[in-house]
Amino acid sequence: MDISDALPIYASPPPMVRVGRRSLVVLAGLPGAGKSTALGKLRGGSDISTLDSEQVRAQLRKVLPTRLPYRFYRPLVHLAHRARIAMCCLRAPGPVVAHEPATRGTTRAMLMLFGWLTGRQRVLVWLHADAREALAGQQARGRLIRPRSFLRHVQRAHRMHLRLLGGGQPRGWHQVHLLTRSQVEYGLRLDVVA
Repeated sequence: MDISDALPIYASPPPMVRVGRRSLVVLAGLPGAGKSTALGKLRGGSDISTLDSEQVRAQLRKVLPTRLPYRFYRPLVHLAHRARIAMCCLRAPGPVVAHEPATRGTTRAMLMLFGWLTGRQRVLVWLHADAREALAGQQARGRLIRPRSFLRHVQRAHRMHLRLLGGGQPRGWHQVHLLTRSQVEYGLRLDVVA
């Protein structure tokens, strides 16, 4: 079990996480913490499957009426994204890297279960950002979540961050890495071992 919390590293190579070929890596943390940035700049090999809910949202926007507000089809995006994670865990030959806030314990348990049922090593990469940083990240991408929903994410993420800092980790995960938003600004590197 590996729990690490490093100080922010500026202008350095991206942090490296060593994973097995059959791994489920979950990039978790507050909305706006930098998960999409890290996923978009992920390095580590051509057989890595990367899954972001924005991919699902973009596909649905192509077929749904343009005037339909996101809030009406958000549940469908989440459902389809999680189904894609499960299917990729079943079928992908290499590591699966999924973007999911996972501030809820039930969400982390579901993702852990996907990995366990498909024989994958479970790796949680928790990206810490304080509420101001995460809100700025949401504003930069042009997509703000509702204030009440964000507050619930902040409260749960704060408890999780304190737990990880104290040496605790969610049950069923082989590795947990605690990184900051600034550390993944230039991406994340996976060292995939056989």
